[in-house]
Amino acid sequence: MSDLDALAERLGHSFSRPALLADAVTHPSLAGNRKGRSAGGDGTAYERLEFLGDRVLGLVVAAWLLERHPSEREGDLAKRHAALVRREALGAVARGLELGSFMRLSAGEEEQGGRDNGAILADCCEAVIGALFLDGGLPAAEAMIRHRWAPLMDDDGHGAPPQDPKTALQEWAQGRGKPLPLYETIGQSGPDHDPRFEVRVVVDGLEPATARAGSKRAAEKAAATALLRRIRTQNDA
Repeated sequence: MSDLDALAERLGHSFSRPALLADAVTHPSLAGNRKGRSAGGDGTAYERLEFLGDRVLGLVVAAWLLERHPSEREGDLAKRHAALVRREALGAVARGLELGSFMRLSAGEEEQGGRDNGAILADCCEAVIGALFLDGGLPAAEAMIRHRWAPLMDDDGHGAPPQDPKTALQEWAQGRGKPLPLYETIGQSGPDHDPRFEVRVVVDGLEPATARAGSKRAAEKAAATALLRRIRTQNDA
């Protein structure tokens, strides 16, 4: 059994156009980043399939949430949706599929840890969804999503929707008459292809919290989470 056959088996789909799946696991560093060609199993990298898979995932998860939460408001549904389609969720699914072991990378990208890079895994996972959609239509893509996202959907449960930590911190500050939290990028390290940003969040009257992540947005969220955790710990003491 070839690697692609093994991956297709994990995805629960027999590809009539296996080249689509080959494209979905091909990193731009190997394909030469040849943009402008149609997604159809033509030897390109996963970027165009990733673009499609992102939209398919969003649609399937949105419909699924409407089923599970028939009385919930749009704003709360949006919070749940954002948590389920974010990069961290995609990375978790990709690791569950062991997608990194199937990816086709250049030697340089592999040496730099590409097979376990969260951003690459997330992009590749979206591309696989796009390949499923092009080969088997929405039913094939939806079957994979509902199977692989079920644990994440179950973790979401039927309780209160998850809240973005930056929003939660802002509401906490506003509720106490404080200025809005201030986020400052205080450092950047690592190579251009895999940078690490260090961000500090400052709220009037509190000791600042810092965090590092692969993007400024993720670092801001992590810093907000750290400060909220400290606030809750102090309140419980």
